Amino acid sequence: MKLIRFWKDGEAKPGVIMGDVRKDCSAHFKDWDHDFFQQDGLAELNQLLKNKGNDLPNIATNAKWAPCTARPGKIIGIGLNYKDHALEVNASVPKEPTIFFKATTAVTGPYDDIIIPKNSTKTDWEIELGVFIKKDVKYLENEKSAKDYIAGYCISHDVSEREFQKERCGQWVKGKSCDTFNPIGPYLITSDEIKDVQNLSMKLTVNGLIRQDGNTKNMFFSVDYLVYYLSQFMTLEAGDLITTGTPAGVALGMENPEYLKPGDVVELHIENFGYQKSLVISYEK
Repeated sequence: MKLIRFWKDGEAKPGVIMGDVRKDCSAHFKDWDHDFFQQDGLAELNQLLKNKGNDLPNIATNAKWAPCTARPGKIIGIGLNYKDHALEVNASVPKEPTIFFKATTAVTGPYDDIIIPKNSTKTDWEIELGVFIKKDVKYLENEKSAKDYIAGYCISHDVSEREFQKERCGQWVKGKSCDTFNPIGPYLITSDEIKDVQNLSMKLTVNGLIRQDGNTKNMFFSVDYLVYYLSQFMTLEAGDLITTGTPAGVALGMENPEYLKPGDVVELHIENFGYQKSLVISYEK
């Protein structure tokens, strides 16, 4: 299944993609949120689509895309999870996953503008695989058991302001959490539809120029391991988002960095996951 959300009358509504058509599920579900996932809503949705999927109303073709799920309870970022990226930024290979948080207010839709924040000079791009938690869990016994707690995946753009992140003291969160710094979607694709999440090609372009061209097989720490590992330190709640690291090709790793500027167009694609497209604009009060 491919879960989406769309804007109608100022509210984000839940929907799905069937074939190439967006279908409205708002008469049956409030939202793709914590309660939906926790209460086994995916199974209920699957039955609805099997029995009455064709009867669901079509979403207006001009309806704006919203983030593919309701705002997560938390967004957990994984840094330096690709060897080529660690090398390009002169970082050592991590012995354990490097963890940071992004503010949930950073979440935005897959085709929304990316706003360069006030006083920013180093806004950077990072294509990542996003992982959604299916039900509350803590202290998983092993990596294998993590699969039962994954609802699905999406494209997650971990936009980062490098000065805020690396030069303004403290943790990375300041450089990761600006408004619009986490476009997600266009859809959440459920885990049963992905044969091998550790072998997905991923590509990011800026103004048509390929900047990142990687594959999830090059992660240091696999998706299943990350879910297991994180559960040892905190409760993972249904609907939480884990954004799992980025391959080489970020501006920070360039000899002469070319950071994002107003007017740039950033496009992201992960195999089987659709694509994102965002216009970069400047902050205006």
